Amino acid sequence: MEDRLVVGMTGIAKRFGGVLALDGVDVALRSGEVHALLGENGAGKSTLINILSGVITDYDGAVAVDGRPVRFTGPAAAQAAGIATIHQELDLVPALSVAENLVLGREPRTRLRTVDRRAMLRTAREQLDQLGADLDPRRPVGSLRVGEQQLVEIAKALALDARVLIMDEPTAALADAEVRRLFHTIDGLRGRGVAVVYISHRMEEIEVVADRVTVLRNGRVAGVVRSGQLDRRQIIALMVGRPVGSLFAPEAPAASPDDAAHHPPGSAGGHAGQPLLEITDLTVRPKAARPGRSEPAGVNLTVRAGEIVGLAGLMGAGRTELLETLYGAGPPGRRTGTVRLAGRPYAPRHPRAALRAGVGFVPEDRRRSALVLEHPVGRSIVLAALGTVTTAGIVRRRRERSAVRQKIAELAIKTPSAAAPVGALSGGNQQKVIFARHLLAGPRLLLLDEPTRGVDIGAKAEIYRLLRRLADGGMGILLASSELPELIGVCDRVVVLRGGRAVADLPTTDCTGADILAAAMGGPAAGRDA
Repeated sequence: MEDRLVVGMTGIAKRFGGVLALDGVDVALRSGEVHALLGENGAGKSTLINILSGVITDYDGAVAVDGRPVRFTGPAAAQAAGIATIHQELDLVPALSVAENLVLGREPRTRLRTVDRRAMLRTAREQLDQLGADLDPRRPVGSLRVGEQQLVEIAKALALDARVLIMDEPTAALADAEVRRLFHTIDGLRGRGVAVVYISHRMEEIEVVADRVTVLRNGRVAGVVRSGQLDRRQIIALMVGRPVGSLFAPEAPAASPDDAAHHPPGSAGGHAGQPLLEITDLTVRPKAARPGRSEPAGVNLTVRAGEIVGLAGLMGAGRTELLETLYGAGPPGRRTGTVRLAGRPYAPRHPRAALRAGVGFVPEDRRRSALVLEHPVGRSIVLAALGTVTTAGIVRRRRERSAVRQKIAELAIKTPSAAAPVGALSGGNQQKVIFARHLLAGPRLLLLDEPTRGVDIGAKAEIYRLLRRLADGGMGILLASSELPELIGVCDRVVVLRGGRAVADLPTTDCTGADILAAAMGGPAAGRDA
C-alpha cells in the first residue's frame, strides 16, 4: 500500500479562555501507518483529536485531507470525510441492543421503509466477527461489561470504513486476549491503507503497535520518534520534560526474620501483618442471572494489613463481581461461605454498611459509577465522609474546607479551586478525587478496580507511590487490574481468578506476566494453587 499523506495538520493552536491548550502543533498522518499520540493529561491530545474529528471548529492553523484544505463544521462532516473516532468515554446507548448501536443512524430498511431487523442482526454479526468479538448482538449494551462495550464501540467505528481511525485509549478496559485481538485488527487496517491515530498511556502497547510517535507537552510537539528508535525512558522524558526513574514505587527494605512469620512469601518489604480480609469458599448466586459475568464461586483469599494483593484474570473472570460483593454493591441473591474483616464476620448489604466497616471502593468506570461530574471538587471529596465534617447533621463549612484543602494538597490534585466541577479535571485528577474521598473516611481496606484506567503515566506513578504509602501505613489493598506489569510492579501477591474461582496465588517476587496469563487461561503457572 502506497505510503501517502492522508491528513496534514499545520500550526494548530487553540485557546480556552486564558489557557493555551495547543500552540503551533504540526501532525502528519499517512496511509497504512499507526501514529501514536502521547502526552500527559492536559498536554493537548484531546483538543487535537477533537479538532480533527470536528468536535472543535474554532481554532487557528490549517487542516488538509488528501491535500485539500478543510474545516469541519461538526463530527458528521469529519465522518463524511472518512475520519472516525473511538472516544475514551464510550458513545453508546445503553438501552439499545448491540446490533442497534452498531447500525445507529444507518439502519437497513425493508421495502416498506421499516427497520430490517434480520439484516441488522446479520450486519452486526459480520462486524463483530471481523473483530473476533464473541457477543450476542441482541443483548442490551447496558448489560455488558465496560470491556465488552469497548469492543462494540470499536466494531461500530470500523463499520464506517474510515480512512482515518482515531483510537483514544482503546484498550483501557480490555484484557490481554482482547488487546491481542485488537492489535491483529489494527494490522489488517494498516494493510488496507487506513491511517490510525493511537492514543494510549500504556508504553508497552506503543512499542508493539506504533510506526511513529508524536509526543505533546504543554500544548506543543516535544518530539517525533519512529518505531525503530523508540526508547521508553526517552519517550517518558519527552512527555514530562525531565528524566524519569522507575514507574513503580521503590521497594521497601527487606523483612527481618521476625517479620517473616507474619506475612506470606512475596509481600514487599515485610510490612504485611495480621489477616485483615479473610474469604473462605465465598459463593454468590444472584436472583437474576447476569449474562457474561462470573459471580464468586468458592473464592478463597486473604489480604493482610499492610499488603497489596492483586486480582488478575481474563475478561469475565469475576474480578469486578468479587469487589462489588465485598463492597455490598453486588446483585441480590443467596450468598454462602464466610468473609471476615479484622477477625469479625463481614457481610455488607449495601455500600453504606461497607463504608461504616472501614471499606472503600474505587470502581472501574469512575465517570458513571463514582462521580457526579457537575459537582464541585470539594463536595465530591467529602461525599463518602460527611460524618467527619458535620455536627448533628449540619455541615460545618470551615471543617469541610479544611478537610478538602488537606486532601487536595496531600494527593497533589490539580484543580483551579475546590469549587471547580470535577468533570473539568483530567482523568488522573478525577481518580485522585475518588481516592481522596475514601481516604477522608479512613478505611482499613481499599478495593480498587482498574485504578489507573485512562490515567497518564505521571499520574500513574503518583498513584503507585500513594498505594505503597497507604500499605506501609497498615492499610490492606485489593487491586484488580488487566495490566500485568502493574500487578507485578505494585502488588505483593497476585491472586488469579477464572470463572469466579481463585485458581492461583502467586508472589510477585517469583512470577512473570506469562505465569499469570497461563493461570488465567487454565495452563500451568509458577507459585502455589489458591
